[in-house]
Amino acid sequence: MNEWNASQYLMFGDERTQPSIDLIGRIDHVDPRRVLDIGCGPGNGTERLHLRYPDADVYGIDSSIAMIEAAREAYPRLRFDLYDASTDLPSLDPGYDIVFSNAVIQWIPDHGKLLWEMFRLLNDGGTLAVQMPINEESPAFRVINEVIRDPKWGFTEKEFSQTNKLPVGDYVDILSGLTDEFSVWETTYYHRMKEHKEILEWVKGTKLLPFLKALEADEEKKQAFQQEILEGIKGQYSRQVNGEIMFRFKRLFFTAKK
Repeated sequence: MNEWNASQYLMFGDERTQPSIDLIGRIDHVDPRRVLDIGCGPGNGTERLHLRYPDADVYGIDSSIAMIEAAREAYPRLRFDLYDASTDLPSLDPGYDIVFSNAVIQWIPDHGKLLWEMFRLLNDGGTLAVQMPINEESPAFRVINEVIRDPKWGFTEKEFSQTNKLPVGDYVDILSGLTDEFSVWETTYYHRMKEHKEILEWVKGTKLLPFLKALEADEEKKQAFQQEILEGIKGQYSRQVNGEIMFRFKRLFFTAKK
């Protein structure tokens, strides 16, 4: 599992929180008593769940100590614990009215098993709500995927094996095996950036994590790696009339009712 940096992640806190807000808006549960946020990160989405359901017991879990510490500091009235969703979900007892997960499951393998475990945690009538990025075809991600394949960086399959996403149709098949009541949709967000480096800073908080970790012993090489990606990004994103750069980001959402 990657070592997360909460400060880096929250450089774009509003932009990263908006998908949580949009996903919460599609949950039709009126009065949940217990809500579980799987992969809560620094707690920004958990807080939004609390604001939507102030009378519910909202509980956030994450595999990153840094993220849990940031969440506890930012939202002391909420409850957060260290759990690894890739291994620890079977140890959780069911009884939740909402199981929520924003931008997490792409880091976890075997989505058929994972979604079954998440669905198991729900009460009858409860809702599973999930979002994940599906942005591999964006210009920035194409640049990254080209740069990381250059042998000069010395990356291994350990770094390359960072995503576990399936084709959208596979999620439809998985969900249809769990329930007849589910919805699947995509949203493309357009983030306004002032400089190309802001796109680099964005991906440093997520996609580039395993690669920067692999290079941390060689600061000069790490800086050269980031510079090469930045130059590639500059070649892919032109400025708008107002001088801004539009960073397009696509995400997949689904909800399923038990």
